[in-house]
Amino acid sequence: MIYLKTDEEIELLRENNLLVSRTLAEVGKYIKPGVSTAELDRVAEEFIRSHGAVPAFLGYQGYPAATCISVNEVVVHGIPSEKCILKEGDIVSVDIGTFMKGFVGDSAYTFAVGEVADEVRQLMTVTKEALYRGTARAKAGNRVGDISAAVQEYAEKFGYGVVRELEGHGLGRKMHEDPGVPNYGARGRGPLLKEGMVICIEPMITLGNKAVVCERDGWTIRTRDRKAAAHYEFAVAIRKGGPDILTDYTIIENNL
Repeated sequence: MIYLKTDEEIELLRENNLLVSRTLAEVGKYIKPGVSTAELDRVAEEFIRSHGAVPAFLGYQGYPAATCISVNEVVVHGIPSEKCILKEGDIVSVDIGTFMKGFVGDSAYTFAVGEVADEVRQLMTVTKEALYRGTARAKAGNRVGDISAAVQEYAEKFGYGVVRELEGHGLGRKMHEDPGVPNYGARGRGPLLKEGMVICIEPMITLGNKAVVCERDGWTIRTRDRKAAAHYEFAVAIRKGGPDILTDYTIIENNL
């Protein structure tokens, strides 16, 4: 079932998602060679709690950490670890959720660790642009497929893989609500976008083949060919005049 939000509820969702953006910016300060992903997780959890929220991911369906931190070929759901040490040239997708005042925030950003290879830098640029192109279609009267097609068409122009097994989702009092928001599809198909819907749009794009596998931990999703993947995520409220982006990447990028 799709739940439409009031303006007041959307503002609470915005408050959560702005906190996620600020948390991502804080974590970004620590992303450098020699730092473990477990340390980044501690930074995020402390920041979230110090601002009156709790980590929405921690304990969700048994997930053991406050964040998902996915390095290089890991697409999403990487579990932070003391053993995973960042090195020059890595890319790191940091996905963070908050729960505060009865609502959830959920956004992700892919960071470069120092200088990365040109082909990987382009993957990051294209994935982020695919997010913006999909988001531009997120307005009342369109359909989910309009978002999905915009993401897919742009990413595939560059020969990249568009992951099929994972998708965006509705957002509200729960982290995963209807509708699902795939990163591939056909224009004019899927659920109708209505004023008051709030969704997460999150392209997961791979440098090579779109095929992914799940590791034995039951969470970590990586590319089958072990080529790099990038992941960006916005929370967006659907309005008649166009998308109302609840995530703020300028908070993150002003600190890079």
